Amino acid sequence: MRAERRLSSGCAPCSPRPRRVACAPLERPLSVILALFAALHLARAQGEAPAQRFIPRSLSPFQAAKAEWLLQHRLPCLGCHELGGEGGGIGPSLSELQRSRQPADVYAMIRDPQALVPGTIMPRVPMSPATLELIASFLVQREPTRPSPRASPRPGPPAAAAGPNGTQAGASAALYARSCAPCHGVRGEGDGYNAPNLPVRPTAHADQAYMSTRSDDALFDAISAGGYVMNRSNRMPPFGATLTRDQIWGLVRYLRTLCHCEGPAWSRDDR
Repeated sequence: MRAERRLSSGCAPCSPRPRRVACAPLERPLSVILALFAALHLARAQGEAPAQRFIPRSLSPFQAAKAEWLLQHRLPCLGCHELGGEGGGIGPSLSELQRSRQPADVYAMIRDPQALVPGTIMPRVPMSPATLELIASFLVQREPTRPSPRASPRPGPPAAAAGPNGTQAGASAALYARSCAPCHGVRGEGDGYNAPNLPVRPTAHADQAYMSTRSDDALFDAISAGGYVMNRSNRMPPFGATLTRDQIWGLVRYLRTLCHCEGPAWSRDDR
């Protein structure tokens, strides 16, 4: 009777409460910390993996010929490096990489020169992952040949020619002397020590008549994107992925001091 009244009144029969299991005080925070650490470690490992795990792939005759064509006619590598008796003398020869360099180092140097050798003058050349893999594979598997003699570096400009220290103009002059003068000459006359190694004579930045026909924007684009993009020699490398916009504009202003000229009237801001 009493049980029936209890049910008819709408009250549910009492049931035992579930027993709570106490967790160790540091169990959850510690697991979260370990999970975050593992995720960060994995992300870092994935970011470093391409250079560390690079394994040259076997190239077909067509792929090898394509890599060689790209080096000759599309990429700027031979502007600074010798390969098979052709190319520049600024950087190390590429003719003996198979026996002189580790494949991972060659891949990493092409991919991001500043990351592997901080302070190098070699600029980063944007290229697709497939092209990067193709070029690195070709260079490290190419049958070594004896490097041909290249013109050796000549002494740099005197300190006075580099401009006043501690100024933007001085920084641009020093940057030009380091990165541009090997081909274009310390005074911008197109007679740098590497010029004889190139198929096309470097632009003479001191040539007032010619430089007066080039707008500042065109000069900026040539420095940033390189010669190939500007329908000029592909041996001129791009510096847009290495230098800042301010540094490139500083070089443009420095070029104007070498030619003692301005761009065409239609291109000037004061027109």
